[in-house]
Amino acid sequence: MAHTLDRLLFFFKGSGHQGFTQPPGVCARRRRALRGMLRGMRIEFSKMQGLGNDFVVFNAPPASAGSLDSDKLRALADRHTGIGFDQALMLESPRDAATRVFYRIFNADGSEVEQCGNGARCIAALLYAQQPGLGRELTMESGGGTVRALIREDGLVSVTMGVPNFDPARLPMQARGEAPHYSLSIAGTELEFGAVSMGNPHIVLRVADVDDAPVAAWGPLLEHHPMFPQRTNVGFMQILDRRHIRLRVFERGVGETLACGTGICAAVAVGRRQGLLDAEVTVSLRGGEARVAWPGAGEPLWLTGPATAVFTGSIEI
Repeated sequence: MAHTLDRLLFFFKGSGHQGFTQPPGVCARRRRALRGMLRGMRIEFSKMQGLGNDFVVFNAPPASAGSLDSDKLRALADRHTGIGFDQALMLESPRDAATRVFYRIFNADGSEVEQCGNGARCIAALLYAQQPGLGRELTMESGGGTVRALIREDGLVSVTMGVPNFDPARLPMQARGEAPHYSLSIAGTELEFGAVSMGNPHIVLRVADVDDAPVAAWGPLLEHHPMFPQRTNVGFMQILDRRHIRLRVFERGVGETLACGTGICAAVAVGRRQGLLDAEVTVSLRGGEARVAWPGAGEPLWLTGPATAVFTGSIEI
């Protein structure tokens, strides 16, 4: 920091006319101003996780800090040289006076996406921890729509993820019309799947055992399949009974994660659409367990699970 300041001050000193003498105190004022500029290039963040799905949450940086482009986001997402995260959640001023915050979601590859269920739960937990006096219920906005949240007495966080949309045009997905089952071929294998938008695109495959599912092999091929012009998230669902499933999710722009909130919702919505699941389902993931409640068509879906603060810090961007 001192080395940077000295170099910048040398530049400012040398940029004046020959023979110019700085009035007393100018150097000190410039040093203070430069320190302020450099401080403006740092962001304060909270590292949070929900079911092992991890996030960095921060307020949108001021314009003076420069743009937070995809290269910077990828650098921050690096688990060896950055902070490390599945998604970055950037908080902005609410665009609707009836809501607490507008949030934007960026994947580890720097791409911006529409919605994130576990991320929404973490943001709600953070806002409640900062201002508990405002109550346990709050409404938030994102590119994927409005989200209502409830901080429960047992510490779990519930969010409503909206009404599942099975119209293939909303994913988007190339299909002739809406159906409970679709098919495509990859690597010489014909696959059957369900599809739904939870504010972002998801397809869900039913597998006999998630431990043996070819997530690493099929996930990237399905994510980038021409059938999905904006790519897709891919869920691998094992149904244990009508009220309990196991799930692994290959997330668009991230890869497989320990959990995916919208992926959890998508799996239950597809299972319900296919007549395989009840209205309340426990979902077991590698990162823990979540609960989903969805009465059915036309009704909003609720996702419940833990949301935990890991640590806070600051980093230069």
